Amino acid sequence: MNRRVVITGFGLITPLGIGAEESWSALCAGKSGIAGITKFDAADFDTKIAGEVKDFHPEDFLTKKEAKRTQTFIAYAIATSRMAIEDSGLVIDSSNENRVGVLTGCGLGGLQVLEQTSKILEEKGPKRVNPFFIPMMIGNMAPGMISIALGAKGPNASIATACAAGTHAVGDAFEIVKRGKADAMITGGVESVITPTCIAGFNAMKALSTRNNEPEKASRPFDRDRDGFVVGEGCGILILETLDGALKRGANIYAEICGYGMSGDGFHMTAPSPDGEGAARCMAAALDYAGVSYKEIDYINAHGTSTQLNDLYETMAIKSVFKEKAPLIPVSSTKSMTGHLLGGAGGVETVFTALTIHEGIIPPTINLNHPDEECDLDYVPKTARKANVNMAMTNSFGFGGTNAVLILRKYRN
Repeated sequence: MNRRVVITGFGLITPLGIGAEESWSALCAGKSGIAGITKFDAADFDTKIAGEVKDFHPEDFLTKKEAKRTQTFIAYAIATSRMAIEDSGLVIDSSNENRVGVLTGCGLGGLQVLEQTSKILEEKGPKRVNPFFIPMMIGNMAPGMISIALGAKGPNASIATACAAGTHAVGDAFEIVKRGKADAMITGGVESVITPTCIAGFNAMKALSTRNNEPEKASRPFDRDRDGFVVGEGCGILILETLDGALKRGANIYAEICGYGMSGDGFHMTAPSPDGEGAARCMAAALDYAGVSYKEIDYINAHGTSTQLNDLYETMAIKSVFKEKAPLIPVSSTKSMTGHLLGGAGGVETVFTALTIHEGIIPPTINLNHPDEECDLDYVPKTARKANVNMAMTNSFGFGGTNAVLILRKYRN
């Protein structure tokens, strides 16, 4: 079975806003969602900034009782899934519940409750540990609780491939629908780990920006003066359906997924393989899967983390794959505005890529004031650009050398 798979709805919670419309509007306006950390006292940390979600109220999506025992990342996942289902108009009932599944990506899960529980265990002993501790912490509770909330009883799983998790989740969900294992999938990525151990851990690696006096300018992909990434939080969820099913119910189609690539660097625990060789193989694999030429890609949503090696090697990988067309393809990093949502990045950026195709607007890379001489592609600096985007690629690369690439195209009969 080889069915066409389309995107019929999505939901977003990002540092730029609650809901797809608010996040997309801010993104196209070149606004930054980065500010000082408020979730804990970061006075003693090298990094005191992050892309926090503002004005999220879990009680808007959960009962008060549920909200009290639901970790933030799970609440984000449920909320965005509700948004996505509403946007798509997909009704889940007894006639199709076994054919609608959930597959999400998450890098670190409930790190917040792990920190809190470790402290309680040490100070007050094992009898004071919350009985909900384990289900509040584990990453697969995001798809599990989405399934419970929405009644989706088809394939259900969670992907944990670091910063590629969201993209792997969408890609694997695409495969599930394409192969006939489900007729629709609720999929994407989620993360909420702006916590002391997360920031301290990345600080110990010298991975984070310390531009604390200028938070909005801290995430600066491809810029000569970049000094690390900024941790963000949030969730991006998409509804994937068979084309036949979407057409039958008259659904709005944002874009079609046509390519999916995966690769492993086999090189280093945290550093990308030299010259972006692993990323290049992944992009080439996605093109091959889609059966299209590199000449057909009109836009690339880059992984673009604002770290020295990622930005350089991703640029080199794009040059390797896209050859003479590389300088002509608009490439932008939306992480310049959202920060890096880790396991949630791929879900959010797939939504952004679909909206780029649907709306005909390419989001900018902000803070690109002094381009790195070795990063010399068209990164759509500072200002969004109107363009007719028929086919686009979105990249995600994670620690451990795990890579994921999706190709989306404008829907046509």
